Amino acid sequence: MSAQQLVKGQNGPITATDVVVSVQLTAPADLSALLVGADGKVRSDADFVFFNQPTGPGVRLVPGRAGQPAQLAISLTQIPADIEQIRAVITLEDASSSFGRSAPPTAYVSDAQGNSLFQYSVDGLTAESIVIAVEIYRRSGAWKVRAVGQGYAGGFAALVTDHGVSVDDAPAAQPASAPVPPAPAPPAPAPSAPAGPPEVSLTKARPVSLTKGQKVTLRKDGGVALTVIRMGLGWDPVPAPKKTGFFGGGGSKSGNIDLDASAIMLAGKNVVDVVYYGQLKAKDGSILHEGDNLTGEGEGDDEVVGVDLTRVSPQVTSIVFTVTSYRGQTFEQIDNAFCRLVDDTNNTELARFTLQGGMPFTGLVMAKVYREGANWKLQAIGEGINAKHAGEAVPQLGRFVQA
Repeated sequence: MSAQQLVKGQNGPITATDVVVSVQLTAPADLSALLVGADGKVRSDADFVFFNQPTGPGVRLVPGRAGQPAQLAISLTQIPADIEQIRAVITLEDASSSFGRSAPPTAYVSDAQGNSLFQYSVDGLTAESIVIAVEIYRRSGAWKVRAVGQGYAGGFAALVTDHGVSVDDAPAAQPASAPVPPAPAPPAPAPSAPAGPPEVSLTKARPVSLTKGQKVTLRKDGGVALTVIRMGLGWDPVPAPKKTGFFGGGGSKSGNIDLDASAIMLAGKNVVDVVYYGQLKAKDGSILHEGDNLTGEGEGDDEVVGVDLTRVSPQVTSIVFTVTSYRGQTFEQIDNAFCRLVDDTNNTELARFTLQGGMPFTGLVMAKVYREGANWKLQAIGEGINAKHAGEAVPQLGRFVQA
């Protein structure tokens, strides 16, 4: 049976009860799924299926063909009644690349026996690195497929926030060796982030060296509130053994490690905005990302995020700073990850938090800036997560923020 060729916007009926969505392309990529209701939003973060959460209601990731991304196996009889659409999303692994640089990806819909039902060449893409390829959707009690081909210039974070993905109350699955945040000692109330050392004060005399979990109120000596701050984030690749080259790559340092700093703005546990390499400025103008560093090479800050606290929208209760490994290397290959707080009005470093040694994660939640009453505070966090993009980090931030 030959597959029906679809063009953008075209649809076709699905009579099978179990289908598989797969893609074929020449660039390394990931396939994920968003299960959305009639409003185009997920009901909860369980409706977002990706490499770190490979199963959802009626949908799971299964191994793909050699050299191709994992496939989406969909059991239509198990899809909850309030799910209207299952959107299949292709995300390029290379942050600096785009679909326009290679042949268009092709999406396939097959039945459980491997018979190809539909085929769609996702053409017309240029600068996008992420695209909704096809969607499986309900119509008058039956299931259909539609060729979508909607690219997202704003990247993965823009996609998941548009679809209502928020932070989760429970930590995502972690490797067995993952550090577990210490439980708060009774009868003290549960903190909004992992417990840690007592709060310290900022001083002009020298930068405060923060430890994991420590907090500072963002006020200068004399109690004057900070207004414009800068978060500098940096890291160093672990040196390669002599004669083997950098990570076995023949001695070239360039292009092997691509870490991305992001600032995720939240109102309670709802994502308001995400500032990262794909969107360098917050919608309210309060945060400016100075750009993407692809290697971690050189001294000092690798990426810098400026925050004007006076312009942050009143609904925003916290800003979480993450660093994620776009190509999937873990922080075992990264040394001396740090973040530092700078008073941007006079370029004075006020506080610094450094993590020594790597961890078996593809992402780090470095710190958060959050409101407490009339004050803004900074807390050093230093916890690992598995995420290659800011969007994949979002569902895992629940344990670091208040509802």
